[in-house]
Amino acid sequence: MTHAQNVTVETLEALMKAFNAHDLDAIMEYFTDDCVFDASKGPDPWGARSTGKAAVRAALAARFEGVLDVQYDADRHWICGDLGVSEWLVHGTTTTGATVRARGCDHWEFRDGLIARKDSYWKIVG
Repeated sequence: MTHAQNVTVETLEALMKAFNAHDLDAIMEYFTDDCVFDASKGPDPWGARSTGKAAVRAALAARFEGVLDVQYDADRHWICGDLGVSEWLVHGTTTTGATVRARGCDHWEFRDGLIARKDSYWKIVG
């Protein structure tokens, strides 16, 4: 898959479809080799950081394994230069049977039409 130099809202919509299909191969085609993923939860103020395509893929695979039916919908996206935002409602059931349902967003940084950084946030529901 070849991505245009300029990322569009349609690019982010296609990426969301790949996430909802749990298609790691398709998802990772959107990322640079040296990409960074800052998860919404982790030991540091920026969450858990994964650096490099293999580490980001492993982190996303763990998400799909922890919430087997995870889906993102009620989404909207916007782009401003090399930055973008996707808002969504995440929902699913964890492997322990807990229900996940939270509003969240991803902040995206792009380089040469690919994702260089995914910074993810979820609302705390409780």
